[in-house]
Amino acid sequence: MNAATHGLKSTIKQLLPDDLWFNAATRWRMQVQDRTWATEPAAAASRERLLAWRDQYAGERCFILGNGPSLGAMNLAPLRHEYTFGLNRAYLLFERLGFATSWLVTVNDLVVEQCAADLDGLDVPTFTTWRNRDHVTFDDHYVFLRTAEERRGLSFSQRPDRWIFQGSTVTFVAMQLAFWFGFHEVVLIGVDHSFTTKGTPHTEVVSATGDPDHFDPNYFGPGFRWQLPDLDTSELSYELARNVFAADGREIVDATVGGKLDVFRKVSYESLVR
Repeated sequence: MNAATHGLKSTIKQLLPDDLWFNAATRWRMQVQDRTWATEPAAAASRERLLAWRDQYAGERCFILGNGPSLGAMNLAPLRHEYTFGLNRAYLLFERLGFATSWLVTVNDLVVEQCAADLDGLDVPTFTTWRNRDHVTFDDHYVFLRTAEERRGLSFSQRPDRWIFQGSTVTFVAMQLAFWFGFHEVVLIGVDHSFTTKGTPHTEVVSATGDPDHFDPNYFGPGFRWQLPDLDTSELSYELARNVFAADGREIVDATVGGKLDVFRKVSYESLVR
């Protein structure tokens, strides 16, 4: 999006009541997404890559790395030999770890917009939404996903080559991809499910200090625009994921150190990687 278009959108947003702006912007975004998803080569390439991953890791396990402060208290070195999904700015860990996650998932509009240069520089298969394509450079490490919430309500997609649901947390997107990939067991770490920063969910705020709610104080550091979490909707999403995995004889377990999430069976991280 160029500066003129961004400025026009900001002006219209200021003139319209919040509910009218949301409805108009949502309808416009859906129409553009549907039209371009059906016609643009980059969308077709993403669908083909997603189809190639279907059940490729059947019977295996993977780890989904949340971005909570608890990651700082964990020995993550054993994950070098595991399949891993990093989320949003997980790449800030890569240098310290000495390796990158197997995949990166980043779908939040504000994160992609502000971190596009970082994301462009990665050498990791990176999943982001089709609506965020204008923020990033099209190349082979991006796989685009078509979002579905506004059209279908909250659900769990078993066909992410067609639709994906955000469910108010990028972790839910990673769970849908892990299911599609065929993973039998998904292990959560760093999903603290607890924030010191409080306020109305989805409200856009600007960080004034270092970030206390993620593994790195620069994650949403000073001046970074981000949206306050919606923990209630996240829990509903997690319950959906738990039930879909269970119905297929698979399981998501939670190995987060000191995590506050009570949806999944708790396991010891050390017992898994020892």
